[in-house]
Amino acid sequence: MRRKSSLVLLALAVFFATLAPMLRWYAYPRLAKVPPSEYQVAVLEAKNATLVDYSSLTAKKVSKVSIVQTLKGNVTAARQVKAETGKDVVVWDALSYVAGPDGKMVSEIPERYVFDAHTQEPVHTASESVDGDPVTRQGIEFKFPFLTQKRDYYYFDAQSRTSAPIHYAGTQRFHGLKVYYFEQTVPWQRVPLPKKLPEIAPGAPALTPETVKATGIQRWYTTKRMFWVDPTTGAPVNGEEIHTEELRFPASTGKAPVTAFAGDVKMRPDYIDSIVHLVKTQRQLVLLLTSYLPWGFGGLAAALLALSLLLEARGRRPADPVGGREPDPDRAPDHPDPVPV
Repeated sequence: MRRKSSLVLLALAVFFATLAPMLRWYAYPRLAKVPPSEYQVAVLEAKNATLVDYSSLTAKKVSKVSIVQTLKGNVTAARQVKAETGKDVVVWDALSYVAGPDGKMVSEIPERYVFDAHTQEPVHTASESVDGDPVTRQGIEFKFPFLTQKRDYYYFDAQSRTSAPIHYAGTQRFHGLKVYYFEQTVPWQRVPLPKKLPEIAPGAPALTPETVKATGIQRWYTTKRMFWVDPTTGAPVNGEEIHTEELRFPASTGKAPVTAFAGDVKMRPDYIDSIVHLVKTQRQLVLLLTSYLPWGFGGLAAALLALSLLLEARGRRPADPVGGREPDPDRAPDHPDPVPV
């Protein structure tokens, strides 16, 4: 009976020892993915910022500039891309809406970002765009990969439509989480004007990029971008940008550049709390596949193996030191003593 039990335990040990690496290296890459219908809103603010007055083309100090970033999963578009490419993708329709202290629109820039649901690598389609212009992204945007590494990544900058390394700059603690800090500096460069600009005055003709370009004005931009990233999910739990934009006039005019926007853009604290809470919940699902279950099943396999060997050892009776068998009291001796006559 003990031998049968030891064989059953040995079989279970082999099963769990096989299951542990399969969960980590086979199941995890297929099961961990960004849901196609995800919807996120984040509000960032730049207090005591500088903002251009388009009616006079002069810079002025304002109490606050708000940036509302919306990410909405487009399930229908994701299904179409999957049918075309055969890849499991997510399509995010993003919108960056900038509002002045009075709540009125300063600019808004829509984006469509198509990426692999498992690796976060961009998937190129005809609908990939920024502000209606087709783009071909290189590198990540908005989100880092699951199990983010301590290394540099290529990150896409929507303003310049270019990609550059974003550098890993250390590990920190943030709201009880161990996070990786990343930093990227985009040098001064000319960038397109947003296609949707504010109304100059009630009833006045709409301000457009074409009317601004006709004056020879160019928009230039630089930023220092910072992210605090949960390495398990790859989700940024905090973001900040030291952002500067200028409107530059033709050299023939002799006019100095006008600051279109300058400020330290930080995520609003209530949205930080909401994102941290969401990430703490989601990271448990990733850890379940990458750590808890694989290590747990590995430890269980070792325990079952040890128990199987223990039962096997106890099931073997000690050998007879003379004849190689244990004495049997009911068995007649091989050499009986002679009976006295």
